[in-house]
Amino acid sequence: MSYFVYILYSEKIDKYYVGKTENQKVRLEFHNSDLNRIWTKRGQPWEIVKLIEFENSTLSSKSERFIKKQKSRKFI
Repeated sequence: MSYFVYILYSEKIDKYYVGKTENQKVRLEFHNSDLNRIWTKRGQPWEIVKLIEFENSTLSSKSERFIKKQKSRKFI
C-alpha cells in the first residue's frame, strides 16, 4: 500500500497546507467539500501542488513533520 504526503495551495487565501493520506483523491475531495469543518474550509478550492509517494506510513509521517517544521513557503 502507498502513502502520500501532499501539499495543497489555496489561491483564495494564499496559503499552503501539508498533510498525509492513503488516498489523495478522497482527501482532496474532502478539503473541497461542504463536509469539511477544519480550517481548510475557508480556502476552498484547494489544488494539489505536490504529491510525494512513500512505501509506508512511518516514512510519510516523518516527511510530513519535516516539511511542517520548515515553516517556509520557500521550502515548499
